[in-house]
Amino acid sequence: MTLDAIFFDIDDTLFSTSVFAEKARRAAIDAMIAAGLRADRETCLRELREVIAEFSSNYGHHFERLLQRLPDDAVEGLNRSVLTAAGVVAYHETKWREFQVYDDVYDVLRWLSDRDLLCGVISAGLGIKQAEKLIRLRLVEFLTPSAIFFTEDVGINKPNPKLYRDALARLGLAPERTMYVGDNPLHDIDPANDCGIITVRSRRSGKYADVQGVTEPNWEIRDFYELRMLLETEFGIAG
Repeated sequence: MTLDAIFFDIDDTLFSTSVFAEKARRAAIDAMIAAGLRADRETCLRELREVIAEFSSNYGHHFERLLQRLPDDAVEGLNRSVLTAAGVVAYHETKWREFQVYDDVYDVLRWLSDRDLLCGVISAGLGIKQAEKLIRLRLVEFLTPSAIFFTEDVGINKPNPKLYRDALARLGLAPERTMYVGDNPLHDIDPANDCGIITVRSRRSGKYADVQGVTEPNWEIRDFYELRMLLETEFGIAG
């Protein structure tokens, strides 16, 4: 089999979004309580998770909505902006401190960058926010600049297969010679399969680890060292 290009999802594929986000949320709640918020941690975390589920992770006022959901006496006599700021600062400080790529991902992407293979990203989310992740993870140097696609910039969101077809068309790629690696069977694997792209599901961790898709991936991996072995043995990419 011949491969011309390989694309990756970002969140919970190149790094553990779920783990670091939970740590950041806990740190934020602890900081708000330290700033005077009169509520227990688990109640606040439960409400915060509901806010995120209802308004999406890209919504910019999670902590303000959290405070609105708590009883009046939880914030009585306190400045809501100070409480919110305490949460925001703690969240971002923890987020970037914990933010790191998996070691095997870094090794394999570096290895891929020396191969005659287009290497890119197809990721759902806000363009600047997703791009910041790639830069902070220090992965941009391993990617083909023209092969980085964020749904906000393209105007098509997952799981619409048009997102993947658009990437193929822009780069003149044949789906049967293109691979996509992602963790979400519904947003990554199913639509890529619909386009005839070779699919690899990452089963390392994350909130979609136990979710079943409509279709099956061509392969499953637990880490990127398994991906490198797959590329070497099935596609003849030299080590």
